[in-house]
Amino acid sequence: MMMKAQDIMTKDVVTIRGSATVAEAVAKMKERSLRALIVDRRHDQDSYGIVTETDIIYKVTAYGKDPKTIRVYEIMTKPCIVVNPNLGVEYVARLFANTGIRRAPVIKDTLLGIISVTDILTKGDFVEKPKSLLLEDQIQKAVEEARALCASKGVTSPECAAAWDIVEELQAELAHQRSQKPSKTAFEEYCEDNPEALEARIYDS
Repeated sequence: MMMKAQDIMTKDVVTIRGSATVAEAVAKMKERSLRALIVDRRHDQDSYGIVTETDIIYKVTAYGKDPKTIRVYEIMTKPCIVVNPNLGVEYVARLFANTGIRRAPVIKDTLLGIISVTDILTKGDFVEKPKSLLLEDQIQKAVEEARALCASKGVTSPECAAAWDIVEELQAELAHQRSQKPSKTAFEEYCEDNPEALEARIYDS
């Protein structure tokens, strides 16, 4: 089973009001050794915000502004990117990589926790169980299933084409993780022996 955001998130989330001063935010962060605070919603339909140590350094300290006169809402990010508790850890990592953020609140209806790059590094299982190894196993199984299905239903059957679609999706995912294209897909290899499979697939749509 793939680890999910809820498995490694920090459940004890410290929040702050947007109207609080940056000085209050700094005091809270120091007291709890935190790098970010989640900014409370003003009402149920409102979105959450986030204020991080870099927001404070880049937007307040760097300009010599007085943290006692600047409010959290002036420097926070809102709405912030949020993570679904069921999101697989490697997808959280990819989300962080694509957006350049380091942490995000975990939300499903309500605030459940916060997940950070540190959580992924210290609590994740990607060292013991990298996704690419799991995928290789899945691909192996899917190829066997596709070959068996095509043997029973016929090479030109829609079931055969659908089974190879699954294989190709898995292979594309693996290639994406390795950031490279497979030299030859399992389906292409299959088609060298069974060219009618490719024709059935192309003209089927």
